Amino acid sequence: MTAKLERLSTAIDAALGDKVASSTAALGQLTVVVDAADYLASARILRDSPELRFEQLVDLCGIDYSTYGDGRWEGRRFAAVSHLLSVTHNWRVRLRTFAPADDFPVVDSLVNVWPSANWFEREAFDLFGIMFAGHPDLRRILTDYGFIGHPFRKDFPISGNVEMRYDPEQKRVIYQPVTIEPREVTPRIIREDTYGEAGRG
Repeated sequence: MTAKLERLSTAIDAALGDKVASSTAALGQLTVVVDAADYLASARILRDSPELRFEQLVDLCGIDYSTYGDGRWEGRRFAAVSHLLSVTHNWRVRLRTFAPADDFPVVDSLVNVWPSANWFEREAFDLFGIMFAGHPDLRRILTDYGFIGHPFRKDFPISGNVEMRYDPEQKRVIYQPVTIEPREVTPRIIREDTYGEAGRG
């Protein structure tokens, strides 16, 4: 860990105290994990503490850990990860929290802390099904309103659940079950020792 990351880690530990569930440094960046119950309060402290001053939320995304580590992951399935920037102190931190329930993942919204979280949280809801409590307008942002499921979940079928097409009789777009048969495509591999030798002269 560099001296700069050590200073940042010390400042975050001092500001957040026992809210820090874990903290790791890798690839030149610090990742701080907090419990979902402390997520919103931790975000406000990271923004407002004079020693930290993370004024900007650069990115927020959802993660599905269900197949992480080739299925050896034993923790919670869904996480929300925020990437924060302090312009004042010129440092960055990654703030992660795990939704307490895998079947209905909910974490607090950060829109009231950083308004830029708005569309990022909508994206995480749309693609992963993570609910953000307190979000002012939590609805799909990338998929259609009639879309079924959340396409970035690891258990979402590659072909999807429904397809849409224009129906000339009804003169409108309709949804129907997927007509493509699911199959696993195995690439054809040529193993002949003499492949490519024909025609050489």
